[in-house]
Amino acid sequence: MPTETGSQTVATVERAADILLLFAETASATLGVTEIADSLGMSKAAVHRVLASLRSRGLVDLDDESRRYSLGLGAMRLGLAYLDRVDIRRLAGPELPGLSRHTGETATLSIRTGDTRVYLDQVTPRREVIMSVSLGVPYPLHAGGSSKAFLAFLGEDEIEAYLARPLTALTPATVTDHGRLRVELGLIRRRGYAMSISERQSGAASVAAPVLDRMGRPCAVVSVCGPAERFMGEADACAAALLEVTDRLSAQLGHRKDAPDVRPARQGRPARPSVPR
Repeated sequence: MPTETGSQTVATVERAADILLLFAETASATLGVTEIADSLGMSKAAVHRVLASLRSRGLVDLDDESRRYSLGLGAMRLGLAYLDRVDIRRLAGPELPGLSRHTGETATLSIRTGDTRVYLDQVTPRREVIMSVSLGVPYPLHAGGSSKAFLAFLGEDEIEAYLARPLTALTPATVTDHGRLRVELGLIRRRGYAMSISERQSGAASVAAPVLDRMGRPCAVVSVCGPAERFMGEADACAAALLEVTDRLSAQLGHRKDAPDVRPARQGRPARPSVPR
């Protein structure tokens, strides 16, 4: 076969990348040659050639009966290799300063450690009265916004196992009644974020939302928090900005909002302003 020139090689690689990305972005698990050609403005012959090459590397599979293509094992291996290398602190690091500047409050990142969670990072605003958190200190999964954002998005078995024990109050406002907490967890799942007023620390308030992985499970939680008296007047705006950030981070971890999660879809979110990165 004739050797491709440099520009032809680049064009072929770009076409192959476009086709793979189309599979990732479409709602259908399979695509036909005509669909791909129409979507990308390519000839059917060119699509056939690229698909044949991708198929030889295991990046796409062909159903001989329907003559439709789907992503192959090679594509899954690439995706898993990427996700295995994701460092959530590095991933969320560029988002926290923008979130803090946009809301004028402290932005935090938490990870789960068994039946507790810890603050991993924070960015505080430039104002006289702020809220600051202690990094690395474990807190129970029922006390505070970030904790409840984790608990609400766990599997039902994990939630029931956690609620099978007595719940300790960190402040007079900590929810320790199992029935009341179950109702609140359902609300958190429906709207996509948790809210707390003096539940972990007296005088503090927060909104918190999970960063979901490709299976719809929480791998981290981002929160916006501040002094309760001031924060309550800005909670809705903070929640809108927060959800924009957590959706962006979740997408980078492979989570698709249109995919069937183990949890109900988020509903009733506040309008979202654009949040600078």
